[in-house]
Amino acid sequence: MSQKDTMNWDDDSSAPLSNTPKARQVKVWDILVRVTHWTVAAGIIANLFFTEDGGELHEYVGYTVLGLVVVRLLWGLVGTRYARFTSFFPTPTRIKHHVSDLSARRVDEQHLGHNPLAALMMLSLWAVIIGLGLTGYLMESGLFGDKEVLEEIHELLANSLYLLVPLHIIAAIAMSYWQRQNLIKSMITGKKTVTDKPTTMK
Repeated sequence: MSQKDTMNWDDDSSAPLSNTPKARQVKVWDILVRVTHWTVAAGIIANLFFTEDGGELHEYVGYTVLGLVVVRLLWGLVGTRYARFTSFFPTPTRIKHHVSDLSARRVDEQHLGHNPLAALMMLSLWAVIIGLGLTGYLMESGLFGDKEVLEEIHELLANSLYLLVPLHIIAAIAMSYWQRQNLIKSMITGKKTVTDKPTTMK
């Protein structure tokens, strides 16, 4: 009997190889999400570094940013799939699942849009922006008696952005590296790359 005849055909090494994983582009971020994201970012940078505190331009930029955040919040209720709060709101279960995937360096396919930790950052930034808009309006309108208290709160909220904004940027860069996904680019193009899991041929 030849060596060929005595080969073990049940050996896994002789089985057909798994299909090669295929990468595909998935549309995640709609145009409204992208426009509001970058416009709000530009407005924050403008008011932190370029406009004069209390000036007319400062107020105009601040109210514009506030209006965009309100639009984004409404879009979170009625917008596209990945823009809705139902897809990313940071519940304890979602956070636990996401952290588990991160520790294994797996892509959290359940949250192809915002992951729960990113959602926490977003909600924090939106809360600060709303607080800035509210205190700014109350200072100018005189509806609240103690203007000094409002100024202190407004300044405290503004200073918190010096921490939150860099943390947001660093987290986006770190997550892009960790999950091998260019998150910054995806917020420009609206698309993310998804690699399908290979299937073993029988």
